[in-house]
Amino acid sequence: MIFQALFECMDFTSWLLVTLAALLVTDVVRNWRPHNFPPGPWALPILGNIFTGLDFQSINKLAEQYGPVFSLRKGSTRMVFVSGYKMVKEALVNQMDSFVDRPVVPLFHKTFKGIGIALSNGYLWKQQRKFANTHLRYFGEGQRSLEKYIQVESEFLCEAFKEEQRGPFNPHYTITTAVCNIISSVVFGQRFEYSDQTFRTVLELDNEAVLLAGSPLVQLYDVYPSLLDHLPGPHQTLHRNYREIMAFLAKQVEKHREEWNPEDPRDFIDVYLAEMEKKKEDPQAGFNIETLLVCTLDLIEAGTESSSTTLRWALVYMMHHPEIQEKVQAEIDRVIGESRQPAAADRPNLPFTDAVIHEIQRMGNIVPLGFPKMATKDATLGGYLIPKGTSLTTALGSVLFDKNEWATPDNFNPEHFLDSEGKFRRREAFLPFSAGLHNTPSGMHSTKSQWNFSVGFSG
Repeated sequence: MIFQALFECMDFTSWLLVTLAALLVTDVVRNWRPHNFPPGPWALPILGNIFTGLDFQSINKLAEQYGPVFSLRKGSTRMVFVSGYKMVKEALVNQMDSFVDRPVVPLFHKTFKGIGIALSNGYLWKQQRKFANTHLRYFGEGQRSLEKYIQVESEFLCEAFKEEQRGPFNPHYTITTAVCNIISSVVFGQRFEYSDQTFRTVLELDNEAVLLAGSPLVQLYDVYPSLLDHLPGPHQTLHRNYREIMAFLAKQVEKHREEWNPEDPRDFIDVYLAEMEKKKEDPQAGFNIETLLVCTLDLIEAGTESSSTTLRWALVYMMHHPEIQEKVQAEIDRVIGESRQPAAADRPNLPFTDAVIHEIQRMGNIVPLGFPKMATKDATLGGYLIPKGTSLTTALGSVLFDKNEWATPDNFNPEHFLDSEGKFRRREAFLPFSAGLHNTPSGMHSTKSQWNFSVGFSG
């Protein structure tokens, strides 16, 4: 009777206000900050901190205000951010086992589906990563040496640049295609011509998807994926781009299946097809066509973006520092000369060049935020409780510009990587692409090859 009387005396506005009040109370109760959880800025009801910028500068300001371990909320999901070398190392290295998994990120889950290498977990991830490491090493060494692929591609790239000497040009996709051809030679068993419009389109689609993924409007998808799936917006462009990329990869895989000879594996796809036959009795390992497609996308993305961005930054910094460019060229001329291509064996004899490449990657800040990891158990970081299942993102850019680790963090200074005798020295605070177990295999091979490719192009 009481509820009926209330219902009859309340108009639409009153009901709307009551409903909103109920939603707000529910939101406050559901999202009450756990005891001893990292601090963070006030969050909007229901939406959380979705309008808080996640760029390098914004994360640095939040770290200055709340400390090296702080939190944000995306909808009802709490995320922890870690800044500065000391805390990033604690999370990624010292407590590696506590943050080894990946969380489900709806924006990417639609394409990557929790399979493959980069965004999978558990037994499937271990099996796929082990397989990729083993066979990338096989196809990157010996007669099919990755170094040989790099040397060949360096020649193609230099010739392409010579053809453009008539005037200004944008080298973005020429460089990206060249770098992608290295991992393509290993994965597909072929390289693509720089004029190949189909391959160029794939690279453009992927680049656009990466840029879109960082925009606040697209990240809103992670808050309400079920709703936004049916609404227009830039998230639809990102998903459409990935569908087209996957269609291209599916054609490559289908071509390999038609030509496949298990006695003569030509590349990564061929050996994966063979592994599918071997692992039919172990479906949990995930060796199937769907996982192969995602693995291929993982390898292509990880093997392309870091190296191509490094090369583009190299052009920028060498133009701005011609005196450093001259020293690099002089060292290469003295050690290698003009009669042969550079090799990995030359690296110890090129300390200044090595230091310059590392400084380019540091200043370039290519991956300012690492892809989120997830707490596999309750953990303590910086004195705060990180409950099991919490998403954790490392601010890698804060490590590369940490004032406690670098003499002149805001200046381009190759001396950061040289000792008092002019020899190259490694720096623990050099983490341009993250650390720990969940790095993608082709990303690690890419890191090893960047020196060779950069020197080959410089020489």
